[in-house]
Amino acid sequence: MPGAKKNLLMWDETLFRDPEVFEIDYVPEQFNFRETQMRELAFQIRPGLRGGRPLNTICRGLPGTGKTTSVRKLFSEIEETTKKLLPVFINCQMDNTKFAIFSQIYRRLSGHLPPASGTSFKQVFDAVAKMMKKEEIVLLVCLDDANYLLYESEINNVLYPLLRSHEQYEGTRIGVILIISDLDVDLHKALDARVESVFRPTDIYFPPYSGEEISGILRERVAQGLYPGVLPDDMFSLVVEQTQKSGDLRVGIDLLKRSALSAEHVARKTITRDDICGAYEVSKYLHLSYSVKILKADEKLLLKAIATLSTTGKEMNAGEVFRTVKDQVEIGYTRFYEIVRKLDGMRILNLHYRDGKGRTRLLSLRYDPAKIIEYLA
Repeated sequence: MPGAKKNLLMWDETLFRDPEVFEIDYVPEQFNFRETQMRELAFQIRPGLRGGRPLNTICRGLPGTGKTTSVRKLFSEIEETTKKLLPVFINCQMDNTKFAIFSQIYRRLSGHLPPASGTSFKQVFDAVAKMMKKEEIVLLVCLDDANYLLYESEINNVLYPLLRSHEQYEGTRIGVILIISDLDVDLHKALDARVESVFRPTDIYFPPYSGEEISGILRERVAQGLYPGVLPDDMFSLVVEQTQKSGDLRVGIDLLKRSALSAEHVARKTITRDDICGAYEVSKYLHLSYSVKILKADEKLLLKAIATLSTTGKEMNAGEVFRTVKDQVEIGYTRFYEIVRKLDGMRILNLHYRDGKGRTRLLSLRYDPAKIIEYLA
């Protein structure tokens, strides 16, 4: 039909007004539904703007509830307001050792990382303190996904030098924000008395977004990121529905991006149900995709072995799983159990107990084992 081609995109056309809007780390100009939490955070930070030590804070809530965006938004405002309070944002999924974290602080102050070899932690810490003193800078350190420091048993090693720096280096002032996405974490149990005595954080809770809030946030992203008419109203409702099903706003944002790319790929000017349903089959594994990338080699091997065992459909007793996989993965029981607890905290598998003759530890995967194996590959 002669008129059919009118709906097709030209080779150099796009459905995206601004593709950046659909990136996971995008910080929107207009950030709604977290005004209360932002005000509380601003109150905690305020002493740092006057040269004092910012109050310590824990931002707690499920993934995709606006914790990271809230902190990044405030950090951006601090950078526009003053040079005397320096915000340092650290992703603890990537940097989860004392040396790695202080290296990132060093980089923020100096513009480059410390030498990779032959440099001790004390040398890095000394240099950080000297730069702070010279520039008369107060530090505000955000440890995003700080639950990963717990999985690696590093939380006290990191917090102790941050919080007690003034004892070793007179005049240094450092405030700490922890972002925690694992609601099962009991931080007070994990902290040493010497850390807890100086930490004394205020907890700020980020509840899951309601359906109406999810709709409002996604509608803003669509208006900013796609051209008018690309996403019909009924298809927008489907995206909101799928996002609510996943329980993670980030899945909805990724779903918008992938469904628009799908339509663009076949040169269509509007997104269809097939685009959204096809994209959801990828977007719903967003958490799994990010999580497996940051696992260590032995953690990946163990997860693959558990996923392979899981395909048999039999109940997985932790002790029996260990006996089955210990030779393939080459680990002892202590390390095996550490990894299992980490994977449980990361919401990749469930570690639960059955009472009977003693307590039996049972493992079950939260994802289709075939998908886990696919993402590990």
